[in-house]
Amino acid sequence: MSIKVHHLNYSRSLRVLWLLEELGLEYSIVPWERDKSFRAPAEAARVHPLGRFPMVEVDGRILAESGAVLEYFADREGKLRPTDPTEKLECTFFLHYAEGSVMPPLLVGLILARLRAAPMPFFIKPIARGIADKVDAGYTTSALDLHLGFVDKTLAERPYFAGNTFSIADIQMFYPVEAALSRTKGERPNMSAWRERVTSRPAYQRAEARGGTAVPSAAK
Repeated sequence: MSIKVHHLNYSRSLRVLWLLEELGLEYSIVPWERDKSFRAPAEAARVHPLGRFPMVEVDGRILAESGAVLEYFADREGKLRPTDPTEKLECTFFLHYAEGSVMPPLLVGLILARLRAAPMPFFIKPIARGIADKVDAGYTTSALDLHLGFVDKTLAERPYFAGNTFSIADIQMFYPVEAALSRTKGERPNMSAWRERVTSRPAYQRAEARGGTAVPSAAK
């Protein structure tokens, strides 16, 4: 099996590197760099029409969407998915929850932070900040409180997202947890403890050594 990972710095494609290291599979990396606006380069659409990372070539076929990629390799290798029925359901839930529920308010919060910091005429800045404050008050703050409270409580009750065993749910949830902790320092102790637990895994450390961190150090 030939595996080639198109890896964008500071992106979700770190999940795939981590997964492949956990599974002990050989792979090569095609490195991509973000442009000056911190976006993925337009040329990435030559690999897959969406031009979004991760993109993985497996025996000439292109796989996209990190959750789908994780499921593909976990099912193919028969590893990193719980066999206990309850843990299996939890694993599936968090695979979808990571991007479907918890990432949207984190992304909105990031966009609003950049809006507040963006250069603009002095007479426009109060208007922009006022809009950002209203979105935070009406959506972002309450949504983050709900979801991060739920995530932290879950990790207070068990060591990993699916239960007692590390799984692809933990790899999928790493990006939102990392993004959340970079914005809420010291406020979510169980999330912080989980992060220390999973980043101490040799496979994660190998993946980070090859692909870099998930979040820029300036954001931490």
